[in-house]
Amino acid sequence: MTDADFVTQTRTFYDTVAEDYAVHFHGLHGTTPLDRGLLAGFAELVGEGGEVADLGCGPGRVTAFLAARGLSFFGLDLSSSMLAIARRENPGLRFEQGSILELDLPDNSLDGVVSWYSTIHTPLDHLPGVFAGFHRVLRPGGHLLLGFQVGDEPRRHEEAFGHRVALDFLRRRPEQMTTLLEAAGFTLRSRTVREADEELGEPAAQACLVARKPPRPTSWSTPTSWSTPISWSTPTSWSTPAT
Repeated sequence: MTDADFVTQTRTFYDTVAEDYAVHFHGLHGTTPLDRGLLAGFAELVGEGGEVADLGCGPGRVTAFLAARGLSFFGLDLSSSMLAIARRENPGLRFEQGSILELDLPDNSLDGVVSWYSTIHTPLDHLPGVFAGFHRVLRPGGHLLLGFQVGDEPRRHEEAFGHRVALDFLRRRPEQMTTLLEAAGFTLRSRTVREADEELGEPAAQACLVARKPPRPTSWSTPTSWSTPISWSTPTSWSTPAT
């Protein structure tokens, strides 16, 4: 499959199901308290006012959740239909169209990157380039939140929400993803795996990694020479006090 093939399939899939998807996953009520806790913890880790991008934001549910926690947030997505919903439901937030394969963002411009299941349609051989892009746009010391489904075999959908549309959902192992992140220059800070939630109809365990772009080393200047300490003269004799 070429770059154009899987990108086109992904865009077509989400353009087709966008309205149904947004209804099904309205807000964050469709996620578990554990997921919401991870997202809130990430917001605290980045810090209030931090500049963060939700890359693969869909209808903007995660974008809005994290923006409400004091972060300066914007969303980016491949699907114009998803972006239309995100803008409609979150008029105070910024949403842009783009691809995680070609981030049109300046180097060292963000304090945080969220990739909440946005790499699950990206073939393995493209992930090194995607993670290198995440690393590039983060400032030194910035954090990445990466969510994905756990497993080895992909799951192909030929129909979704009553629409005849096909797309592969690719599962990964946390160890594999950690290796790729470290190769891109990240340092892993947290790895969380929870079992599939049957009530939500999840077919696989869910993983979340938090990684950090190393901060710039502190530069300490070492003096080449030390000044001679002040010399105190010690009297050889003490005068006798007047009587």
